[in-house]
Amino acid sequence: MIKRINMVALTLLLVLPFFTFAQDSNFGNWLIYIGNKKLNTKWNIHNEVQYRSYNIIDDLEQLLIRTGVGYNLTENNNNILLGYGYILSQNYSDESDDKISINEHRIFQQFTTKQTVGSLGLSHRYRFEERFIEDDFKMRFRYFLGINVPLTKKESNSYYLSVYNEIFLNTESSVFDRNRVYGGLGYKVNKSLRIEAGYMNQFFETNNRDQFNIITYLNF
Repeated sequence: MIKRINMVALTLLLVLPFFTFAQDSNFGNWLIYIGNKKLNTKWNIHNEVQYRSYNIIDDLEQLLIRTGVGYNLTENNNNILLGYGYILSQNYSDESDDKISINEHRIFQQFTTKQTVGSLGLSHRYRFEERFIEDDFKMRFRYFLGINVPLTKKESNSYYLSVYNEIFLNTESSVFDRNRVYGGLGYKVNKSLRIEAGYMNQFFETNNRDQFNIITYLNF
């Protein structure tokens, strides 16, 4: 069983990045780092960097930097967090290869709760954002449901499946902003570090985008 899982992981990690080279620029790549610094049993600091590209790595679509301070309402769970994010977007002009740079400053509040159902780990996140986009101001609500499926019982050097769905809703028309569906294979190095590689489809009101994601989670 372990050998079979190792072969699946190796295939995903080696084949999928090369697969993205063969795609049109509609198939992009996200490189994501998510860190969590535990100050004590109650307080934590969140930090996050995302490099999103139209292709595998050489055509920047968006650079996102987020940080925040969180507080656990119960032991290691039910976390409320106040955060700030800076987002640089480089969007292509209509029918042109020229790009337009857009700067966004974002304040957000979120509540995250985790639960266990059998061997499954569930995570719910409710986030409200105040977005300052150049000279415009917008607000948005997001709901995230994540499911973690362990493939082995070991605490370290173990594999798991990760799936999630996240919906984005604006406070003004049109209300629907986007929906993200993700599925991937993860490797837990130890209790502090895990790495995932997977596929995400991002559905907008009139079109959709596909991305290959590589995600690193670090608790320290």
